[in-house]
Amino acid sequence: MIRVQNIYYMLAYAFHILREQGYESCGTEEFENTADLLSAILAKGVAMQIKRGLGRTYIEETEPLSCLRGKIDVTESIKQQAIMKQQLVCTYDEFSVDSYMNRILKTTMEVLLRYDMPKARKKELRNLLLYFKEVGTLDLYSINWKFRFNRNNQNYQMLMSVCYLVIKGLLQTSADGSVKLMKFLDEQRMCRLYEKFILEYYAKECPWVTATASQIPWALDDGVGPMLPIMQSDIMLTRGSEVLIIDAKYYTHTTQKQYDIHKIHSSNLYQIFTYVKNKDMEFGVQPHTVSGMLLYAATDEEIQPDNSYQMSGNKISVRTLNLNRDFSEIAAQLNAIVDEHFSGLSDHL
Repeated sequence: MIRVQNIYYMLAYAFHILREQGYESCGTEEFENTADLLSAILAKGVAMQIKRGLGRTYIEETEPLSCLRGKIDVTESIKQQAIMKQQLVCTYDEFSVDSYMNRILKTTMEVLLRYDMPKARKKELRNLLLYFKEVGTLDLYSINWKFRFNRNNQNYQMLMSVCYLVIKGLLQTSADGSVKLMKFLDEQRMCRLYEKFILEYYAKECPWVTATASQIPWALDDGVGPMLPIMQSDIMLTRGSEVLIIDAKYYTHTTQKQYDIHKIHSSNLYQIFTYVKNKDMEFGVQPHTVSGMLLYAATDEEIQPDNSYQMSGNKISVRTLNLNRDFSEIAAQLNAIVDEHFSGLSDHL
């Protein structure tokens, strides 16, 4: 279970722009559910974008006109017998607010209006939709989420990320094909947010270690491995020759149960062990320390993993992060992990 308020802090670290002016009230305001929180963040972001000016793009329009504009479509002019009405069918570019990203914003706000949230929040969204009268909507299941951001549309980057969380995390399809709304973000989307939050937290709050999501090369004897999968770490904390590789896991169940005995997910353990041993080999004979950790988001289950193992010369830990606490306590849990795994950090804390 996660406090709705803490999802805001996770989003704030994942998307740096949330720490800019205009979003501070989200850090203290109470929200009824996740949709309410995402609506508040999206509403503030859209309002700020409206003040800057909604992004525009050139859209090709084709229609019969009494005066020449753009290019004449001779074929369509003949087909529609436009000349009989003293018109010509013209194709021209219109600099319009009906851009693809604005369509996503409008579609997302309309989706949120169908969700259970305070009337004041819905009123806020409806007021914002008045600025989108000239903007169309999109089919929820055919939205292309691949964007190219540049200096002209970079303000939309966070807005598109929030829209993605709403569309992908709050919607599901029932057996009869109708659309229903979920009460919470699904496991897959929360896992990505959880990973991003931990990485960005360490990058900002623990500058004495380097926090990255680095790839780990395979320790190959012959150097040939074109078909081997890429080892992509979630979080890698480094200080000199000391390394801690963290694999962040957000599951409904933190352990797997076999014959009434709780076990660590075997695939997770194999994965972190592989990461650690290959990273360990990278240092060669140089003095170093490479450790690994599976960091699960704590659940309401009675048994939560809290173990450390020495495996072939490396420390592998399994921990849980309780997200259903005040955020200061969550920060303390994350800080304690760094303090435990890196020697002589008391001077920095």
